[in-house]
Amino acid sequence: MKEEHLEKTPAAEPLANGQAPAQPPAKPAPALKPSSAAKPVAVPKSAAAAKPSAAPKPAPAKAAAPKPAAPPKQAAAPKPAVAAKQAAAPKPAAPAEPAAPKSIVTLAVDVGGTGIKSAALDEKGKMITERQKIKTPRNATPKKVIAIIAELAKLAGDFDRVSVGFPGVIKNGVVYTAPNLGKGWENYPLEAALKKKLERPVRIANDADVQGLSCVTGHGDELVITLGTGFGSVLFVDGHRMHLELAHHPFHNGKTYEDELGNEAFLKRGKKKWNKHLREAIDELAKTFNYDRLYIGGGNAAAINFELPPNVKAVSNTDGLLGGIKLWQDEAAAK
Repeated sequence: MKEEHLEKTPAAEPLANGQAPAQPPAKPAPALKPSSAAKPVAVPKSAAAAKPSAAPKPAPAKAAAPKPAAPPKQAAAPKPAVAAKQAAAPKPAAPAEPAAPKSIVTLAVDVGGTGIKSAALDEKGKMITERQKIKTPRNATPKKVIAIIAELAKLAGDFDRVSVGFPGVIKNGVVYTAPNLGKGWENYPLEAALKKKLERPVRIANDADVQGLSCVTGHGDELVITLGTGFGSVLFVDGHRMHLELAHHPFHNGKTYEDELGNEAFLKRGKKKWNKHLREAIDELAKTFNYDRLYIGGGNAAAINFELPPNVKAVSNTDGLLGGIKLWQDEAAAK
């Protein structure tokens, strides 16, 4: 409607008068400025505004889309899978280590007049189980002792061989005397009987000998005595052992070493008197054997209450078990 009004006004008055009065109507011409305001219609500026809205800028958003696409490449988890496969590879290698179970386990047994003890040892003589102990029965016959050793064997678990320290005279696996046990031991084939019962190889030696094997250095003259139910003794010369039976040798006022230093004497005469006799025995043995070193073991060694000479040493009663491994280290030790 506005366009029709503009055509009537300029066309009528300028042509009819041609005079100056035509100027007043010309004033409406400025109203054409609104039409010049149509210049804004010149879409360039609005187009400029449109340009910002022009979707080229969102286009980067489309370019951003590849970035989310990148995660799928990372999600392509082949690399972790490879790592897993590489990590899994060493696991099959682990079974190769079980070749080490070649380690031989020895069941060490220490037969005493008051208790029978045992422990499993590795090839270096180190305990790999706790020490077990069962009280020695009265009148400890071969049958009773073998039954206890079989029970201790069950407690130890799996083992490959057996070492036994026995309180008596042993030769080639045969018991000749066992004064602190029961009847039936004379000429008893203990080694063969245990081998049959336990179904394992067995070696046996005197209990003092086994304890000595654990503590001697292998150099010079080394005497070992054990103070327990009885009195055990063995001499090592440069590592070679020679079993002794000093227990029944005269010592003091017509009495033997075992009479004065066995467990019965300890309980009957008391600790003070017992230590006095032990001090005298050490001096006597030094004159008899001229030893380089003397080792004192057995359960009652813990009752010593005086200072020992420099070349005399008290050793742990556990050595009676640990020495069992030495019975298997050379053939001579089995004799």
